[in-house]
Amino acid sequence: MSSSIEEIVSVVGATRIGERQASISWILTDSRSLCFPEETLFFALKAKRNDGHKYIPELYARGVYNFVVAEVPEEMKNCTDVNFLVVGNVLKALQRLAGKHREQYQVPVIGITGSNGKTVVKEWLYQLLSPDKRIIRSPRSYNSQIGVPLSVWMMDEHTELGIFEAGISEMGEMETLEPIIRPTIGVLTNIGGAHQENFSSLQDKCMEKLLLFKECDVIVYNGDNELIRDCVSKSLFTAREIAWSMKDPERPLFIEKIEKDAAGTTIKYRYLGFFKEFRIPYIDDASIENSLHCLAVALYLMVPTEVIAERMAHLEPVAMRLEVKEGKNGCVLINDSYNSDFASLDIALDFMARRSEDKARRRTLILSDILETGQPGKLLYRQVAELVHSRGVDRLIGVGEEISASSSRFDVKEKQFFLTTEELMASGVLETLRNDIVLIKGARAFHFDAVSDFLELKVHETILEINLNALVDNLNYYRNKLKPETKLMCMVKASAYGAGPFEVAKTLEEHRVDYLAVAVADEGADLRKAGITCPIVIMNPEATAFKTMFAYRLEPNIYGFPILEEMIKAAEREGVSNFPIHIKIDTGMHRLGFSPHQDMQRLVERLHRQSAVIPRSVFSHLAGSDSERFDAFTRKQIETFEAAAAELQAGFGVKILRHVCNTAGIERYPGAQFDMVRLGIGLYGIDPFTNHILHNVSTLKTTILQIHDIPADETVGYSRKGVLYRDSRIATIPIGYADGLNRHLGNGHAYCLVNGKKAPYVGNICMDVCMIDVTDIDCKEGDKAIIFGDDLPVTVLAEALGTIPYEILTSVSNRVKRVYFQG
Repeated sequence: MSSSIEEIVSVVGATRIGERQASISWILTDSRSLCFPEETLFFALKAKRNDGHKYIPELYARGVYNFVVAEVPEEMKNCTDVNFLVVGNVLKALQRLAGKHREQYQVPVIGITGSNGKTVVKEWLYQLLSPDKRIIRSPRSYNSQIGVPLSVWMMDEHTELGIFEAGISEMGEMETLEPIIRPTIGVLTNIGGAHQENFSSLQDKCMEKLLLFKECDVIVYNGDNELIRDCVSKSLFTAREIAWSMKDPERPLFIEKIEKDAAGTTIKYRYLGFFKEFRIPYIDDASIENSLHCLAVALYLMVPTEVIAERMAHLEPVAMRLEVKEGKNGCVLINDSYNSDFASLDIALDFMARRSEDKARRRTLILSDILETGQPGKLLYRQVAELVHSRGVDRLIGVGEEISASSSRFDVKEKQFFLTTEELMASGVLETLRNDIVLIKGARAFHFDAVSDFLELKVHETILEINLNALVDNLNYYRNKLKPETKLMCMVKASAYGAGPFEVAKTLEEHRVDYLAVAVADEGADLRKAGITCPIVIMNPEATAFKTMFAYRLEPNIYGFPILEEMIKAAEREGVSNFPIHIKIDTGMHRLGFSPHQDMQRLVERLHRQSAVIPRSVFSHLAGSDSERFDAFTRKQIETFEAAAAELQAGFGVKILRHVCNTAGIERYPGAQFDMVRLGIGLYGIDPFTNHILHNVSTLKTTILQIHDIPADETVGYSRKGVLYRDSRIATIPIGYADGLNRHLGNGHAYCLVNGKKAPYVGNICMDVCMIDVTDIDCKEGDKAIIFGDDLPVTVLAEALGTIPYEILTSVSNRVKRVYFQG
């Protein structure tokens, strides 16, 4: 679905500046999430600590030409190819647009609100109903004043059912969300203490949440909850009620019996006179209550009871924020440094208890202040202290003013309190953890990710120097060969070809490359954690890492139907829609890819039958673009790719980027640039066509540890391979094969440079050290040895080993310290 810019101007009541023709399919509020710039409308939202207007120049440079603004940025006032829609309130304009969009669809919509359980109920309803209906639902927990409009915007002509969450933190917010969601079926999960500081009472909060349901056909809630029952009665709804009950047999949905065992829970119920049962693979009370909300909705939608039972038995857990990691000093870490409230603390402590059956392990809780509860501190921390004690916590490390003030309430064997996370980090307390199972539980404001990072399981006189200026020079060398409209993807896989990904990626992002590419999801996640925001492609995705890709906005290469099916399934399970993927075509490399002759029609048809993923680009890999011998083959590859890409594009209205050229292709096939190219080894200074160095980026160097004078006929190193034929000065340097110095370079097969002179490797290269002959070199202990660099190109080592420079660069171990400079 797309809307003309003229239609949007009318809906949001904007003053339009600019006359660019545009069709809008995507709305954007976070510049880091840009995917389809050509069809994107950016809403420049203002917040307390940020202003979307400042990202407009950057987005313009990335191809966005349509903006909803409160004012036109000064530096953009002379732009003539941009549409600025000027409104009084950008957020209200976004909400009006989403509300108008919702009006177009006369389909059932489930609106879910409550203090806890919204996301679980939403995702379980999806699991129960999606086999029969095309469903659009809130991605993850997009339930805010911004998230709800973004969710509803995803509805299209294929939508058969919508499921949307609505969360509020103060009075007046639900009145804004109701006309956007406009639910026909309402679910109120429960009412608790979250954000209570902004409500005078729980009743006020409940009444505010119920405003979501004023136009519903049916409302689902727990009829045994007196507060909710009374508030529903006061709301004077005309809607039908499915107030399920475990106590009142007169209710239309009566829960007769709940039977728990070690593996799950069996629930027996009566609905409209029929006796049925189902089983869920969970035993906690929250999951049972969530399943009953889902049961009520499924029954209302007339899903057969036997189908409900079959699907309930296979409900999958909704993605948890708890992470179990191996820590330093034998510790096990449970990281839940995302939020902190009483209910989630209980869940996390229970999770820790289930994983600490080994009594030798001390249970340690690192806990921050619990924020935004609306409860008096004395009452809150009395409850927290009771919970901590009941869960068998041995050691408490508290961080924050509130918890510190309540320190006397905690009855544990050991306890320490700090006012700030920085104070904790500087105290040395974290170093005392040994063989503990450690739960890290903190509100976001305390940035406990630093604590987690510190506790996770690298000094070395060998370093790899990275010249970032040279990197930029290489980037510009190839960029100058491109048409102005050609996008650029830069390869930073394999730790940026050994250079170390973070600073390289930051530098590339600063110079506005369009995409970064890594091999596996963990590489991409590390870049995101380091603050990289530009699009990242995963070239060798694994199905087990899809969750990481969704969490960090990492776009996978999809090369065959099995992984496509896994991707769609994972996206649906996680509540993800229209996730960008990159389609790989096998045009002759015969490594990975769809068949250009046999698979394209089936691929288009499969992509049309789902809404979880959407193709952002289509590409192939040239097998011999660096050699003139294969020019005919390369041209055939390009022709095959162009035809396959055209067939894919014909099936979609959105622009699908095409790219086939690698570094050598950029140099040698300018006519095949298409929409984007991929720059790899050339970025790091090596021309794959000539095997010459452009601008050297990486220099591997170390330090002479010791020098020995050794007489002739002695031997050096393991297996006595280093036979000396003259009196020699032998230097030992701290680099070995564990650092990436290939063993085959030993025994005189190659050399390093000491004070600009060749120093051959003597004997076998060891794991951590090697020996070099400095007999003819004026040097001393502490002098530098260059393994490769400006004066000893990495291509020399590659030639000595009969390999390619890629292998040398990517073999440099992670234990070698990277030092970045601009010279």
